Amino acid sequence: MKKVSIVTAVFNREATISDAMTSVMAQDYAHIEHVIQDGASKDGTLDVVQSLAGDAVNLETAPDGGIYDGINKGLARATGDIIGLMHSDDLFADDRVVSRVAEAMSDPNVDGVYGDLDYVAQFDTGKIIRKWRSGEYTPQKLRRGWMPPHPTLYLRREVFEQWGMYDTSFRIAADYDAMLRYLVKGKVRLAYVPEVLVKMRVGGERALLHKSLRGFTV
Repeated sequence: MKKVSIVTAVFNREATISDAMTSVMAQDYAHIEHVIQDGASKDGTLDVVQSLAGDAVNLETAPDGGIYDGINKGLARATGDIIGLMHSDDLFADDRVVSRVAEAMSDPNVDGVYGDLDYVAQFDTGKIIRKWRSGEYTPQKLRRGWMPPHPTLYLRREVFEQWGMYDTSFRIAADYDAMLRYLVKGKVRLAYVPEVLVKMRVGGERALLHKSLRGFTV
């Protein structure tokens, strides 16, 4: 069974980090490592994390240079064969997401997996505000600015090792830059799971940044 690392970079998210963590803990896949990279939070985030952390949680707290730097620090500590992200405002759509990812990644010809995403109300995650239905990847879509929903993307660790992590010189588009690197230069082969994998809060830490990228649809 492949080990899956889920990286969460968090800073001052006392109100939402418990949802992200319990969402990971509820997954029915047995071999998960939750790497939490805290950017020296000033609120009660660390208290929440430490109260919920079990053996599968790998926590580090240290100042960072922003969300992409925090993600990079977490990626560097991840030990899984497959690596994805869980932003501190997000949660999985159901408890079988990681199992579906691992099943798709059992194909040796697949380098990465992605799915669909729902934007949900900040204070009611059962209320869908918008839907991101990404569809199958094609190079033509990429040329028009398409990208997979970043929070749904899982890659083999070799992709990061060969093609690098996130360029922290980009304030809001380091994920798009990385995607171009992986897909154009690396010719990474992606499998699409046509199901909602992640719920992202509108108004959350990353939601406004993703709304600025093309591929966002009602």
